[in-house]
Amino acid sequence: MARFVLVHGGFSGAWIWLPLIDTLREAGHVVEAFDLAGMGDDHTPASKVSLDSFAARVCEVLAADSEPAVVVGHSMGGIVATQGAARCPERVAALIYVAAFLPKDGQSLLDLTKLPEGCGEQVLANVVVEGEPPVAVMPAAASRHALYGACTEDIAAWAIGQQCPQPVSPLPVAVSIPPGALNGINRYYVLCTESRAIPPPLQRRMIAENTCAEVIEIETDHTPQLSTTNELAWALHRFATHSSAGAGRLADRQDRADSRKAVLWH
Repeated sequence: MARFVLVHGGFSGAWIWLPLIDTLREAGHVVEAFDLAGMGDDHTPASKVSLDSFAARVCEVLAADSEPAVVVGHSMGGIVATQGAARCPERVAALIYVAAFLPKDGQSLLDLTKLPEGCGEQVLANVVVEGEPPVAVMPAAASRHALYGACTEDIAAWAIGQQCPQPVSPLPVAVSIPPGALNGINRYYVLCTESRAIPPPLQRRMIAENTCAEVIEIETDHTPQLSTTNELAWALHRFATHSSAGAGRLADRQDRADSRKAVLWH
C-alpha cells in the first residue's frame, strides 16, 4: 500500500482529513496529516508564517519516514504541496491535487484566483481581512455556501466550528520550482464539479496548463474529504496505484486491494 501525506488548505488543519484518514487506513494505507504553521492546533504567530515555512513543514513531515510519499494537497494545500515537493523531490512518489491550486513556476495563489476562469469564486469574495500582520476570517454562512455545500448539516457545522483564521502572507508569494525539480513525479487531479471556492473552469485551466497523468471528476463541493469520503478515497487509491514512482511496489497488491474496495468503500 501507499504512504499518503495530506496537506490541508486555508482556514483549516489536519482535522479536515479525519474521515478520509480512517477510510484509507482501513484499506491498508499509511496516512499522515499535520497542521501547517499558524493553523489548526499549531500556534505559530502569523508574523512568522510564510509559504517558506509551509513548505519546510511539508519536507519535515516527509523526512520522518524513509519511504517516499504520495503528497495530497487540498485547495491552498496544492500550492504548499508543490513548493514542498520542489524542495525535497526525492521524498515524493506522486502529487495529487484535490480541488486544489495547481501552480506553474512563478505563480502564486492570488495569481491563479485572478484568472478569468476564477470568476465567481466565493472565498476571497467573502473573507474579512483584519489585524497586523493580516489574517483572513471566513464567516460561517459564507463557509457553508462556499466550502461545505454538499455536506450534511452536522458535518458542515462541525467543520465551520473547527475553522481558524488564515494568515495572508503566503497567498501572494509565487511558487519557485527549480528546472527539472518535479521531473519524474506524476501529478494527478481530483476535480470537484460543484466547488464554489475554485470554480471548475479554473480547475480545468490549471489541469490543461500542467501535465496530469490522470484526472477524476467527483460531483461534489470543495471538501470531498467530508462530503464524498469514499469516492475520494478510491480516487487516491487509484492514483497511488498507478503513479510511476510507486507502480512497482503497489502492483503486487493491487488485485487484493481492488477486491477489498467493494467492502470498504461501497
